[in-house]
Amino acid sequence: MKDHVDFVVAQWAQAMPSVDASSMEVFGRMARLQKHLERRRGAVLEQYGFKEGEFDVMATLRRAGAPYQLTPTELYNSLLITSGAMTNRLNRLKDAGMIEQLHDAADKRSYKVALTAQGLHSIEQAVGSHTALQNQFLSSLAPEEREALARMLKRMLAALPEDGEPIP
Repeated sequence: MKDHVDFVVAQWAQAMPSVDASSMEVFGRMARLQKHLERRRGAVLEQYGFKEGEFDVMATLRRAGAPYQLTPTELYNSLLITSGAMTNRLNRLKDAGMIEQLHDAADKRSYKVALTAQGLHSIEQAVGSHTALQNQFLSSLAPEEREALARMLKRMLAALPEDGEPIP
């Protein structure tokens, strides 16, 4: 079975035989899978009124556990985005009724971001659809192949100095 990546790698072998383009067999396929996943994931999340970044904020709050609240700093550190990007996402989610700000009685400048009841319901539905989509993408692999792929990707990420440690 040949795919588009095989075609591209063969072209490089012809055009520049001195270059080892075999890494494209992995990264080209990863990139193509990611593009397919992003397109379909966007359509799934749109059903719940989320864009990609907003979904990430909501999912981070939900997986934090009850009472589903974090400070903006905890959120943007977890998502590896700037405080400005976080502020924009939070404003959109607040306007949509998905989150609320809970101010600290002792320090009025400090607050936590919390899921509303509507937000909790929406993110739980969206996560269910999101994971079903990911499982659909992996359905051509046997369980042991999925586990092996996960282990190999984890090993590759761990070798990167900026990704080797879990983020608290």
